[in-house]
Amino acid sequence: MAIRLGDTVPNFTQASSQGDINFYEWAGDSWVVLFSHPKDYTPVCTTELGEVARLQPEFNKRNVKTLALSVDDTESHLGWIKDIEETQKLTLNYPILADGDRKVSDLYDMIHPNSLLNLTVRTVFIIDPNKKLRLTLTYPASTGRNFDEILRVINSLQLTDKYSVATPANWKDGQDCVIVPSIKDPKELQEKFPKGYIQVKPYLRLTPQPNK
Repeated sequence: MAIRLGDTVPNFTQASSQGDINFYEWAGDSWVVLFSHPKDYTPVCTTELGEVARLQPEFNKRNVKTLALSVDDTESHLGWIKDIEETQKLTLNYPILADGDRKVSDLYDMIHPNSLLNLTVRTVFIIDPNKKLRLTLTYPASTGRNFDEILRVINSLQLTDKYSVATPANWKDGQDCVIVPSIKDPKELQEKFPKGYIQVKPYLRLTPQPNK
């Protein structure tokens, strides 16, 4: 059964390149980016795993842990990690789940029933500290993932969880936000948005990013 946005994601215990992981315990009070791969020693995924390692300082700033998944075993992962570190010129500093029994792939509905074997296991999940699913993205095998976009979404989620705003198309950290339509009272608007706002339409009101 598919996991939908807002659902509590299922817990699991699974082997990884850094030992057995109980997901809830490992995640703790952090956000998590869980991203999956069809198999080890694949070219696009090699670049992706390297990019996530390179971006660890950015994830750390946002209280985000990263967790990869591939259906091969731990021994295979350890060999692949050596290749990733050699070709991408870095140290892989986060775990890769060894999902040979497809336990996690099935729990998180990563394998489409009409796919060839495990070809479509290339999904990104953003999970918040309450273990709620906040985003899913599924990519074709030929297209590398855009982790700048994933960081952008995390920025938006963390901002909009704290303030009564949404983020418009192509928003980047530091740009104007949209006031949520449910706030209509002038006094509440003044209290929540002391920097003021521009009313483009009654339902479209722009305000400077509240935490900048």
